[in-house]
Amino acid sequence: MAQYDTTPEVARELGAFLERRREQIAQRWADTALFRTVFTVSRDEAVEAGKAVLDALAEVARTGRLEDTGAPGFAAVREQLGRMAATRSRAGLGASRIAGEVAGLREPAVALLRADSEDPADERTHACALALTLLMGTLRLVVMETTVGAGGELIARQRQQLLEVATPVIKLWEGVVAVPLIGTLDSARTQVVMESLLEAIVDQRARYAILDITGVPTVDTFVAQHLMKTVAAARLMGAECIVSGIRPAIAQTIVHLGIDLGTIITRAGLADALAYALTRQGMVVSPPPRAGAGPR
Repeated sequence: MAQYDTTPEVARELGAFLERRREQIAQRWADTALFRTVFTVSRDEAVEAGKAVLDALAEVARTGRLEDTGAPGFAAVREQLGRMAATRSRAGLGASRIAGEVAGLREPAVALLRADSEDPADERTHACALALTLLMGTLRLVVMETTVGAGGELIARQRQQLLEVATPVIKLWEGVVAVPLIGTLDSARTQVVMESLLEAIVDQRARYAILDITGVPTVDTFVAQHLMKTVAAARLMGAECIVSGIRPAIAQTIVHLGIDLGTIITRAGLADALAYALTRQGMVVSPPPRAGAGPR
């Protein structure tokens, strides 16, 4: 950002101008792209939002910290303009476009500043205009920092939501829940698996929990260790855990890695695991009739 020699007196004069012309600037800002496209229901709402931003800028100007993004006055700006920038971001606008819309707020304010002066070309007016340009440039940085931070938080929330959607816990029977795992397991997803399963055990009062790994392409030491930890945690919650879907290739990999799953109950498929859980609860599970076989 360009460096300007702004004296405390000029900064205070700028703050006084922003307070004095608060209503007029807010009215002009309400017609800019940033405010107009966010506050589509009521123009008065856009004007009030503009006033809140101007109050914050006036506070920053009074302190003389025109280049300091950490100035206390910018806290309100982060809250107000941050929400607006997030709305524009959700509408598909990139960070550079949002920054351009924030930069567009400078010109209406500068025009009113020059109109306030008896001689728009005098040195004092020019100094205030430079101070205002500096303040608006810092405002742009503040909004960009807020937008980037909000974008990161949004991505993190979306990733967590995707993990939860990709790891559903299904109630198969009274007292029996299952987690069908599909795709590669990483540390974040394995944590979601454990948390989701334990929550389901409590909510459903499940006595049996099935981890079906039919859709897991490979099982390495990390995945095997996670399975054992999940089984141990389920036992602590009072549920017996069954692992199903161990294909021949995965079984060979487990043996090759020297991983001991001897303490874990395993079944070839989800149906076999469910049959085991139902049988353990005293139910009789009959095999399906063979094709072509009729009643005798």
